[in-house]
Amino acid sequence: MSDPIIRPLTAADRPDWHRLWTEYLSFYEASVPQSVFETTFSRLLPGGDPEMGCRLAVMGGRPVGLVHFIFHRHCWKPEGVCYLQDLYVDPTLRGTGIGRALVEAVYATADARGVAGVYWMTQSFNATARQLYDRIGQVTPFIKYVRN
Repeated sequence: MSDPIIRPLTAADRPDWHRLWTEYLSFYEASVPQSVFETTFSRLLPGGDPEMGCRLAVMGGRPVGLVHFIFHRHCWKPEGVCYLQDLYVDPTLRGTGIGRALVEAVYATADARGVAGVYWMTQSFNATARQLYDRIGQVTPFIKYVRN
């Protein structure tokens, strides 16, 4: 198996991006209205929202994974931080290095912007992803709360 090509999202990627993000949302038993797909896609495209980005992993000319990330301000770090919000790899290709390559692409993008802090969350039951995350990141003791 050859290494994946990791590249920015393009307008022509709309159907593949929609498929991959739908699969990601389904894994977490979530869904969003079509209007959210439209808004998010336009923000992720180069020239969209400068604080948001997407990289696709492409194998054999076909997108097989994606990562979404968001840069934001931080009170403790004047340069800001990067939140890796969504990471998805086709289930048949997990464990092949594609997830790592996507995370490293976010690291490289953050480094190019002078942002050292990259963070993400996953659910405790996501054992497959946590095998990767335990190798490339450091688990923190923080507990997430959301508004009632």
